Amino acid sequence: MILSLFRKKTAAEPVYAVYSAIVAQSRQPRLYADWHVPDTVTGRFDMISLHLALLFRRLRAQSGPQKDFSQAVFDLFFKDMDRSLREMGAGDLGVPKKIKKMGNIFFGLLAALNEAMDRDDAAALEAVLARNVFDGETGPHVEALATYVLAQDRALATQPADSITSGDIRFEGTA
Repeated sequence: MILSLFRKKTAAEPVYAVYSAIVAQSRQPRLYADWHVPDTVTGRFDMISLHLALLFRRLRAQSGPQKDFSQAVFDLFFKDMDRSLREMGAGDLGVPKKIKKMGNIFFGLLAALNEAMDRDDAAALEAVLARNVFDGETGPHVEALATYVLAQDRALATQPADSITSGDIRFEGTA
């Protein structure tokens, strides 16, 4: 324990810190209890994907180290998904197919989210969330999640990219 105080910080530590913060934010009880996100493996994947997409939105205009950082977080995300699938009993032959499907779902969410948010189209954002998180279901909980997503996007926009890539990402409503 004391030796960890003297070891050099590795480049991977900020990546793990940011990914851990995304996972922690994705597990906020209000997402599931108040806004009816399904508390399932799929629902939790959707919430991690949503928060990861918000990070990518924040860093997308950056180049160099920030782009590399985004790629490293993405790689860690899918390494974690691979590990989770294996822990749930997915066979070695089935994991790559499932990971590919998860990647397609993630990139579909990212593209649709960016399109709606770039146009500042609240109705389109709600439709993206209804389709990707709630299996087409609509209602006040979808509106509330859309409001949350917009607030998180604004919160991330105020944080310097260098701070985020140093491992310090803060979501609204968390310490």
